[in-house]
Order: sequence, then C-alpha cells, then structure tokens
Amino acid sequence: MAIDQSLIQTTPVISAIINADNTGVLTVDGTEEQFTAEDSNGLRAQLMSRVFEVALDRGRPVRVSTMDESGLTGLRVSPDRQVEAEDTEEAQSPRTLETSTPAPAPATPDRKTAKQEPAPQPKESATAASAPVSTPRPQALLALKEATAEPLMEPAIDEAAAQAQQSTPVTRRTLRDAESFLSPHGATQPATQGMRGWLSNLGINIPPSEKELAERVDIERVSKHWAGTRTIMVANRKGGANKTPTVKNLAAIFALHSGGGVLAYDGNPEVGTLGWRTEKGDHRSTVLDVLENSERLLSASAVSGDIAGYVHHQSEDRFDVLRSDDSLVGTHVMTGKDVDIIHSVAAKYYRLLVMDSGNVDRGSDWARMIAHTNQLVVPTTTMEDRAEAALLTLKALHERDEYAAKLAQDAVVIISQWQPGEKAVADRIAEGFRPFVREVLTVPFDPALKSGRIVHSALSSASRRAWLRATAAVAQGL
Repeated sequence: MAIDQSLIQTTPVISAIINADNTGVLTVDGTEEQFTAEDSNGLRAQLMSRVFEVALDRGRPVRVSTMDESGLTGLRVSPDRQVEAEDTEEAQSPRTLETSTPAPAPATPDRKTAKQEPAPQPKESATAASAPVSTPRPQALLALKEATAEPLMEPAIDEAAAQAQQSTPVTRRTLRDAESFLSPHGATQPATQGMRGWLSNLGINIPPSEKELAERVDIERVSKHWAGTRTIMVANRKGGANKTPTVKNLAAIFALHSGGGVLAYDGNPEVGTLGWRTEKGDHRSTVLDVLENSERLLSASAVSGDIAGYVHHQSEDRFDVLRSDDSLVGTHVMTGKDVDIIHSVAAKYYRLLVMDSGNVDRGSDWARMIAHTNQLVVPTTTMEDRAEAALLTLKALHERDEYAAKLAQDAVVIISQWQPGEKAVADRIAEGFRPFVREVLTVPFDPALKSGRIVHSALSSASRRAWLRATAAVAQGL
C-alpha cells in the first residue's frame, strides 16, 4: 500500500548526510545526531532505523532528505517501515499537504461593493537544517537549503485549440519519413549507488542520480568496440610526467569495460618502467622476443594463444603488457621498422593498443609511433617543468607535419596532482592547456600511484571515477 502523502506535514524537518568515511549526521528539527558504522550499508541502516522511530513517535509519515556521494535523495517514510522515493523537487520543497475537507466557498458579495481580495499566499515552508560535518558537507548543505517555493501551476489547456488541432487533417508523406515505434533507449536500470542503490537492493525501485547517470554514460563510451585496431599514444618528452600510470589506468579501464583485447606497449627505446610497475608473467619475454619471432606470429597459421608467451597478463586488470628490453648489457636500438612490426603484431591480436612513448622524440621509432596513432594523450603532473614539457611536446608535434599537428590539436591532456591538496594548481595548469587541445582533465593525488605495482582497483573511489572520466574523453577520439 502506498504511503498517504496527505498525512505528511512540514515538521519534523529531517535531513541526513552520509560521508565517505562511514560517518553521518541526522538532523531532526535542528537537533543533530552523529552516527558511525563499519561500512556504508550499516550506516544507512542505522540512519533509516532512527527515521522510522521519528515517524513512529509522530504517528504519521515523515519526509527526509538524504545527501551522499550519489547526490540528493528524497524519501517518504511511514511508521510501519514503508519507504517511498519522491522526486527532487518534492525532496527540496517539504510542505504541508492539507487533509481536511475543503471549506465551502464564501457567499458571493454584491458586485457593486465587492473588492478584489488578494490571493492567499502559501505558508512559508521550513528548510532543512544544516549540519557541520565533513566532506561532502558544502554540496550537501547547499542542496538541502534550496528554496522551498511551491511548484508553478500548469497553464490551463485551451480546449478550443485542442479540438482544432485534433480536427486538422493529416498530411500525407512518403513512408521513408515514417518514424519507428521502437524506443531507441532501453529501460533505465534502478540506482546502484549510494542511498538510492541501498534502497533498490531493498526492493524499492528508485531511479539513479544525475551523478550515476553521468558515470553510466562514461562507461558506455569506454565499452565501445571499433572496427579494426585503435592506437593511443601517451607522450611527454620528460620523465616523471606520469606516463606509466596513465598508460596503466587507461588500459585497465578499457579492458575492464570492453571485455579485454587491450595491449599496453612500453615503447621506450631504453629500459622503460611499465614492466616494473605491472604484473610479471611466468616468462621473461620482451619486445625483442616479439621482433625475433614476428614472422611466425604474423603467419596465417598463428592462433590467438600464441601471443601469450610474449606478453605479461594483468590478472586483476585484464589487459596484457609488452615490456621494453630490460637487459643490462642490451645493444639493440629500436627503429621505425621495428615499431611497424610491433604494431602489425599488436593489430593482429588486440583491438586496442596503448603505447608509452618514452622520453626520446627525435628517432624514427617515435615518428612511426605518431604515424600509427589514432588518439594522442599528453600526461603531466602539477610540477611546472612537467607541464612545460607537455606543452613543448604539443608544440613540436604541431610543427612536425599536418598529421602530427592534427593529433596535437585533438589531444587529451591529463593532469595528475603530484601531491595532496594541489587541485588549485591542477586547475590553473588545465586552463593554460584548454584553448589548444580537444579536452583537458584533472585527476586527484592517489598514493597507490606513487610507487610499486599499480592495480587500478586499489585506487580510491574518487581516483577511479576521475580516471574513468578521462578515459571516456580519450574514447571519444577513437
């Protein structure tokens, strides 16, 4: 049975803020209660139990506005532990719903003496109380303090115009112009994140928040399959510009959402770090082994499993790594022809190739990487010399030839915070790049990227979301 909305009044005013550290604050008519739990589900259960108690004390349903990482959610809660979702306008505009029988209309006054009385104004509604809690407090309080004006009345329907429209004869057109009756969009899946997702798991069908919908769009973009192999080049002329973590995260996200078929290639002409920061297989093969056996790998009799003896599979992130030559006494110098062979092998076995270019941009190998690239990604950190090197990389490509200039113009720049609390620096650098490339994105500092083996799932949720957004921007250029 649905909750009777006519029983809901303007009081009590209830708001709940759920923080990422599994702490929360419930505010009932200005009185705050602090909550802590071992996980987010436990915290939400505690908060809802307390709201049920408030509804039971009042003996009627109440309205509660909740704010968490998924956004603002409005709920109606009854004393018998029923919960219903309501739209955002209702959640932000709690108001009294009259329950009494409408009063009889007053007697019609004498038209000669009657004065037009002003329309009665709605009672001022209470606003949700603010709560001094930790992040995401500013956004939460802003959403909970929205104005509580009544919704505008819909304009009256002009019946004569409606009838005239119905009587208008249908203009005949060719069947080629007929629109399909089939909806181009599938049904929207219920929410899976935050308070909305928790309620969906309880069987309460509630739509996803705007944040979750935006994330679903990004996932759809990185999940796309293209005809033929696509190649991404990650380039910056200076070391320490976050090229290796960028290659790793891009490859991981594409592989996780598109079903594999992704190769990360360390194209550093010297000893690259991609092999150091990724999982090692049960062999020691490098790019030199692929070159030595390229004829067999490219033969018509070769099968998909043959490449497994030359690449190192990332069991958690589901993509493969082709390492650079790591011999301490190696003498092989990569050439443009070598790059062409490597790319041919990669195109035979993989749908997507993410290349780490290394730091030397004057050899024929670097030039051939550019020739094979579909989307250029230029990473940098908040360190000024790395940002300057990124800018010089773009300038050099712009002066190189027409194709390289187009890559630079359509590049995606990804700026990583080198230290915590450098968002303002990252934003300032981003504004410097924005007029010259297709897109600029920033990602937060994450200690999981500073050293050691990189596993994408070990990143913070904020970092994973930022890298997904960046990867979606890259995907749009493929």
